[in-house]
Amino acid sequence: MDLFQTLVLALVQGLTEFLPISSAAHLILVPELTAWEDQGLTFDVATHVGSLAAVIFYFRAELRRMATHWAGSLVGRGFTPDAKLAWAVGLGTIPAGLAGLLFHDVISTSLRSVEVIIFTTITFALLLGLADWVGRRRRDEYQIGWLDVLVIGLAQALALIPGVSRSGATMTAALFMGFNRQAAARYSFLLSIPIIALAGGYETWGLIQSPEENVAWSMILIGALVAGVSAYLCIHLFLKLLARMSFLPFVVYRLLLGAFLIFMFW
Repeated sequence: MDLFQTLVLALVQGLTEFLPISSAAHLILVPELTAWEDQGLTFDVATHVGSLAAVIFYFRAELRRMATHWAGSLVGRGFTPDAKLAWAVGLGTIPAGLAGLLFHDVISTSLRSVEVIIFTTITFALLLGLADWVGRRRRDEYQIGWLDVLVIGLAQALALIPGVSRSGATMTAALFMGFNRQAAARYSFLLSIPIIALAGGYETWGLIQSPEENVAWSMILIGALVAGVSAYLCIHLFLKLLARMSFLPFVVYRLLLGAFLIFMFW
């Protein structure tokens, strides 16, 4: 990988990981459109680490408070809203974790196709638009219930299919369940922390089992840094924008992307 390829792929990972447009789809499509060779597992792990560091740093105050209250709930100090949110993040991760273990081979082979991405990109664009239109938007993430956790957790599991978008699916489900836009995004971002950590750990284990040779560590470090910085800025700006606008621009983007892919590959 040269510097230009490193910067492009790291920016794609950092900017699309938390937007409702599917980072997996974009990382599959970039090599398809550019004829670049696969970036390798080491690079994937590094950019995931960068994205994970970004979301943890952004929500560091909330995470510290959630961890304290969660620990307190274990020793009988009460079930506060922060403790409940911490439990919601942990339990909401279980469906995607199980689905990843059970269907990893199918997802990483049979479903990594342009046809699948076209279908999921368009279908989940329409679902996001519908959820944003009909959702009541009356609750924040601290008012989450256990049915919400189940529905949003199942949506995150479904997002293992390329093109669905983990953030897009979880935000769509949260909007359908009555969360306001910013709350849907914040819970989605918090829910990303354990699943990105699990995915990164799984990839790291694969790397340990079959280490890559001739790794350009300078490019790996640059990729991790660029992915982290771009992901942090993306989270910050996205939450600011949601205070003033709907999800319509992302719905339109996904529909245009789907149309472009149909034109290019069908």
